[in-house]
Amino acid sequence: MMLDRRHLLLTFGAAALAGCGAIPRPEPIVGDAAFTDIGFADWTDAEPEYLLYPGDEIEVALPTAAELTRTIRVGPDGRIALPLIGQVMAADRTLMELSQVVSDAYVGKLVRPVVEVSVRTAGPINIWVDGEVRTPGVYVMAGDISAYQAVVQAGGLLPSAKAQSAALIRRGPGGSRMLKVIDVRAIRGRTDALRRGDIVFVPRSTLGELAAFFTQFKAALPIGFSYSINGANGSGFANF
Repeated sequence: MMLDRRHLLLTFGAAALAGCGAIPRPEPIVGDAAFTDIGFADWTDAEPEYLLYPGDEIEVALPTAAELTRTIRVGPDGRIALPLIGQVMAADRTLMELSQVVSDAYVGKLVRPVVEVSVRTAGPINIWVDGEVRTPGVYVMAGDISAYQAVVQAGGLLPSAKAQSAALIRRGPGGSRMLKVIDVRAIRGRTDALRRGDIVFVPRSTLGELAAFFTQFKAALPIGFSYSINGANGSGFANF
C-alpha cells in the first residue's frame, strides 16, 4: 500500500545531481571517508529497544488506581490523553521511558503512582523507497521484506538506476542515523528484513556523488526518525 507522495520524507531531486563529475565508487563500507562529514553512525544490526509510534495501541495501567487504567491509541501528533494529567507525548519513547514520564506526571495526584505501559497492537510499519524506482513513495510493510522486495513494491528499478550503489538508511542507537551501501539486486532471497522507518534510496549516479548529495541535504534526513518531521523543502509532513 503506497501513501501519498506528498508525504515522502526525502525529496531527492535529480536536478541536484546534475553537473556532478564522475567520482570512482568507493568500497561499500559504512564509515567510509566519503561519508565522514555527513554524521552517520557506524552500522550495527543489533535490534534497538522498541519505540512507540503514532497508531500504536497501548495500555497504560495503574495497579494502585485501576480506575485510571486506559487502553489508548497514540495519536497522529504522537500524544496520548490520560485522566487527571491530560496530554502526554508518547511517540519516540520506549515503554520504560513513557512509564516514568506518566508516573512523574501523577506525582501529587496519586499516593503511589505506579505505571505500567505495554503495547497491545503495533501501528503501521512504514518504509521509504526513493530515487530511481518507478513509483517512489512511503509504503506500509505487510510483513518482513528485504530492500529488493521493497524496490519491487515500488515498481522496480528504472534503467538509469545504480542498483549496486543503493543506500539503506536506518535509525541507530540513541536516535543516530546509520547508512549502509547495498546492491539491491544482490540480496534477492536473503532474509535481511527492513525495519520500521528504513529508507532505501537508489541513485542514478556514482556513490561519490551520492555522498555529496547527502552532505548537501543532510538537514532533510531524520535525525531521530521521530514521529513527525518536516519535509526537505520545508513543506509536507510525514507521520510514522
